[in-house]
Amino acid sequence: MTNRICKLFNIKYPIIQGGMVWCSGWKLASAVSNSGGLGLIGAGSMHPEVLREHIQKCKAATQFPFGVNIPLLYPEIELLMNIIVEEGVKIVFTSAGSPAKWTPFLKDRGITVVHVVSNSKFASKCAEVGVDAIVAEGFEAGGHNGREETTSMVLVPLIRKAVELPLIAAGGFGSGDAMMAAMCLGAEGIQIGSRFAITLESSAHPDFKNLVTNLTEGTTMLTLKQLAPVRLIKNKFYEQVEAAQLKGASAEELKLLLGKGRAKKGMFEGNLDDGELEIGQVSAMINEIKPVAEVMHQIIEEYNQTLLKIRQNYSEL
Repeated sequence: MTNRICKLFNIKYPIIQGGMVWCSGWKLASAVSNSGGLGLIGAGSMHPEVLREHIQKCKAATQFPFGVNIPLLYPEIELLMNIIVEEGVKIVFTSAGSPAKWTPFLKDRGITVVHVVSNSKFASKCAEVGVDAIVAEGFEAGGHNGREETTSMVLVPLIRKAVELPLIAAGGFGSGDAMMAAMCLGAEGIQIGSRFAITLESSAHPDFKNLVTNLTEGTTMLTLKQLAPVRLIKNKFYEQVEAAQLKGASAEELKLLLGKGRAKKGMFEGNLDDGELEIGQVSAMINEIKPVAEVMHQIIEEYNQTLLKIRQNYSEL
């Protein structure tokens, strides 16, 4: 398989691992890269020197391309950007903010830049500032999400019409048939978060992984829209948030309830009651904790089988 995404990142398969907080360390990123995709280190939950350590360990663990995902609202972003340059990282995915400032900084240093958006207006702005590719992240995605609540089925073709840049679909993609659907909608690759979060190499807590394998439809919901919309598993903390919102809690009151380190407590430390448990809707389809190599192989096999099925079962109308 070869297309603009494969060529842009010099990878075998157009499959990119999401840079998820508390899940995407060097072990996961290097495993995805070693399996033919593009692994990303999730810098959003890392202090600067921790990021440096993960980059160095990832370089030692794979000879293939990998990148770093950075939320642009990160408080120590200048330190992170300088570390990326110093360590020779060649690919950066940015999210949660405007790419106008940091895209020129990175591209001037020979770094490929990709930005995550949730609507076609932001996609056009990304093209204006010179990003190399765009991730269209639909409402189905886990973690922090767009306020528009546009599903991937609608968002991907809208952004495909808005920009000519290489396009990666995210939000609800965790299988080969979903990958084929994304390609039909106009994407040239997919970004997978939830499925890779529940692998052996993910740094998420084992209790969190086991919980996800038992989820069904409707067990995740988008909440905290007054602050920053985030898709969470329904647990004790989620119920507290919903109760506060029903009572008309202000943004400040919700911030106080959220506190600090809530996502770390849930996904990394395994507190399934009081932690913030971020995962996508595709979690309902995840029932095993597998190694990355097996997940990648299954996705590619499913993709090829779906392609064959389409060729056999459908003719021109």
